[in-house]
Amino acid sequence: MKGKPLVSVVVPTFNSERFLERCLRSVREQTYPNVEVIVVDNYSRDKTREIAKKYADRVVLCRAGRSKAKNVGVNLAKGDYVLFIDSDMELSRRVIEECLEAVEKDERVGGVVIPERSVGDSFWVRVRDFERSFYAGTEVESARFFRKDLVLKVGGFDEDVVFFEESTLPQKIAALGFNVKARVKAEILHHEEDFSLQNWLRKKFYYGKTARRYREKYRKYASKQMSISSRILVFLKNRDFYLKPLFALGVIILKTLETVATELALKKGNNSLQQDLNIQLVKQNEKQPKKAKFE
Repeated sequence: MKGKPLVSVVVPTFNSERFLERCLRSVREQTYPNVEVIVVDNYSRDKTREIAKKYADRVVLCRAGRSKAKNVGVNLAKGDYVLFIDSDMELSRRVIEECLEAVEKDERVGGVVIPERSVGDSFWVRVRDFERSFYAGTEVESARFFRKDLVLKVGGFDEDVVFFEESTLPQKIAALGFNVKARVKAEILHHEEDFSLQNWLRKKFYYGKTARRYREKYRKYASKQMSISSRILVFLKNRDFYLKPLFALGVIILKTLETVATELALKKGNNSLQQDLNIQLVKQNEKQPKKAKFE
């Protein structure tokens, strides 16, 4: 739209048919109208691409993890700004409008944090939602909305890290002297109705295999993000934490289990992950085209 900056929304997907339509519809129903949608799909075997084509301006096939998928998306983006979201997220209607207001009123703002809520009926999802409510202004939160020129300048997300991968981009932009802690009120709803504690800890173990690499590259942030004592203090110093004792206990148990999973992965080291990645790459090169494929 003439006179209004374009915002590119990048959504990585893999077998995302359950949530994707709600996600993309929430983008199209934003109060800010000048938006393009780019879906980067990791060769889904369900109806993900069929759904994506109904809402997206561009659908690209790329055998990639989330970091690489997001980097592929931003390199295709035509917008002045870019928003990265997951396929199981739903934007409240003013998210993009408020993010634009935050960056355009201050030229030193390079990234905007959007508060997130966990949605689901299970006990652990409600624990997760309770946990998130204490992270405002801490290193645990990461910006999702950025100036595209800055994203390209710093080379996007680190593709060799899956542990706290979402924080690698804002940290690199912050190193240029830009503020990546601007925050809006509009929320993202993270749909976690299928949350499984066992699967969650298995995922934390997998992420933990690159934790050493992350800690070596981003020492300042990592020391705060990975310290169980620092994380627990965030909760214990807040009076609101004690208002819901059952959820408070759940948070402490969950964070302890996550730390154990990460530490076990650290002890196992990076060798097994590299072997897995090498095996996957060999198989992918045998079966899939090497470059991104457009639909």
